[in-house]
Amino acid sequence: MAQRGFFITFEGSEGCGKTTQIQRLASRLERENHKVLVTREPGGTDIGEEIKHLLQFSRVGATMTAETELLLFAASRAQLVRERVEPALREGAIVLSDRFLDSTTVYQGVARRLDAAAVKMMNDFAVGGCRPDLTFVLDLDPRLARERMLCRTRSGKGPADRMEQQPLDFYDAVRDGYLALAAAESARVRVIEASHPIEAIEDEVWRTVGERLSSSL
Repeated sequence: MAQRGFFITFEGSEGCGKTTQIQRLASRLERENHKVLVTREPGGTDIGEEIKHLLQFSRVGATMTAETELLLFAASRAQLVRERVEPALREGAIVLSDRFLDSTTVYQGVARRLDAAAVKMMNDFAVGGCRPDLTFVLDLDPRLARERMLCRTRSGKGPADRMEQQPLDFYDAVRDGYLALAAAESARVRVIEASHPIEAIEDEVWRTVGERLSSSL
């Protein structure tokens, strides 16, 4: 039976560079002959992709309540865990996820101001015992993040989605939520300054992953 794999998640506000760093980490891990699964939230499965469209791009999403948003993210996550993440971990893979349950803790629990106990209960139900071994929070000032999102939109990478259109005070709350989470769970969560050069962030991620893998796998 294969040894259980290792689960790494990347968190942070829109525009912080999660996708770039996940791609770079995946490439380096694969060069070291690790089996790697890259996934994302919401999405990552056929069901999850349908939910992603409803959450981010559907016209009817404009009237979505915070409670509905919470339930939809949880539904996408529950499917992802059981269809892709847990099977990959059982096979010994390193799983890299662009967002996971911490996004719900921060976005819906802190920024949307939903009851923290209800959010935790929903997270626990959705993921069961599947928890990240290591989480990177790419910390970025919301104003710089907004500039990056606008540049991305102008460069033709698609219109801003429903979450990206939230006001700056929403993203101030998101940032505060992530920093509070990192302080509360310092053994798991590593904060990295996302305004640093891409290569410097990549090297810091790689050093941290190497340290954790050497003591876990």
